[in-house]
Amino acid sequence: MTIQWFPGHMAKARREVEEKLKLVDFVIELVDARAPEASQNPMLRKVLGNKPKMVVLMKKDLADKSVTDAWIRYYEEQGTPALAVNADEKGDVQRVIQRAHDMHAAKRERWKRKGLQNPPPGRAMIIGIPNVGKSTLINRLASKKIAKTGDRPGVTTQQQWIKVKKDFELLDTPGILWPKFEDPQVGLVLAAIGTIKDQILPMEEVATFILSYLKEHYPAQLSERYGIDNLADIEVIEMFTHIGRIRGALEGGGMINYEKTYEIVIRDLRSKRIANVTFEKPAAE
Repeated sequence: MTIQWFPGHMAKARREVEEKLKLVDFVIELVDARAPEASQNPMLRKVLGNKPKMVVLMKKDLADKSVTDAWIRYYEEQGTPALAVNADEKGDVQRVIQRAHDMHAAKRERWKRKGLQNPPPGRAMIIGIPNVGKSTLINRLASKKIAKTGDRPGVTTQQQWIKVKKDFELLDTPGILWPKFEDPQVGLVLAAIGTIKDQILPMEEVATFILSYLKEHYPAQLSERYGIDNLADIEVIEMFTHIGRIRGALEGGGMINYEKTYEIVIRDLRSKRIANVTFEKPAAE
């Protein structure tokens, strides 16, 4: 199965990213801490070439901290500055600003050695796939609402320059996905964390993937949220029946409304109701 989703504004945005790269000193790429590899656009990787980059793992509060730490080590070992962020934590936002400031420090010093007392501001392009938390972070960085935010992919559709400090500017870009997902697993992960529209994949398929993954890797979360134990003896369909019953997803006659149950599971994962879950580990782990 190949999943295709590439709205027209994304094709335009990719072209604009290529055109504007020459205007920036480095790139800040945002990925979802629950799926750093799946949420990193391979198409943009080609476009960026050798442009210096830092990686920011967003929504760290929803991810498995031990795995997030492993991803940070992985990126740093590759020579790519990386940090994990919850955009609602002021200290995390300041760390992004400081790391970006550090990345521009060498160029700033070169300007000063040439006698320029007021060098031009450092410029970075901020990129990421849809609904990764880009607009929320930008608003925190700028200390005011500049970018539109939402819990659905594709909210930002235009590029804009944003002043973060007097000596630092960001170029915001729309979330860009690649034209198709050759690996069905990537599509399922991105659907589970909400970076592609819910209409792209059947809810049953996405919810089944979530429960199956939790059963294998995070059984404690299933027990805590839904009271599901003895996982070796229970099938996924039985989990849905149990969840539908305890969460009141019922139709006339007490029948389980499975469509509503699928939605409950997906929403629970995307919120903090099911947290400390990561779908990928770095290759070295």
